[in-house]
Amino acid sequence: MATRDEVITHLIAQLRPAGAVRSRKMFGEYALYLHDKVVALVCDDQLFLKPTEAGRAFLGEIEEAPPYPGAKPYFWIDEGKWDDEAWLCELVRITAEALPAPKRND
Repeated sequence: MATRDEVITHLIAQLRPAGAVRSRKMFGEYALYLHDKVVALVCDDQLFLKPTEAGRAFLGEIEEAPPYPGAKPYFWIDEGKWDDEAWLCELVRITAEALPAPKRND
């Protein structure tokens, strides 16, 4: 099942206060970017955050799951938490800060 457009629209709206957020559609699913860093994947209408030590410290005990078959585990973010805009924005900011800068294709 592919992710519905309204799910991405909702997540982007929630994450706007975090900064320059955008999505990119890939094979019916989406990557979420903050300041040009991939911070999460949205697959089958579920949010999977890239795992970082800083994110783990913020989240505490968190369920991990692969976003698609064969993928490494990501932090699975329960849909019930998506509407807590401040919490979600902080989590995504922390994750983006912990990730390396994207490689340039110059």
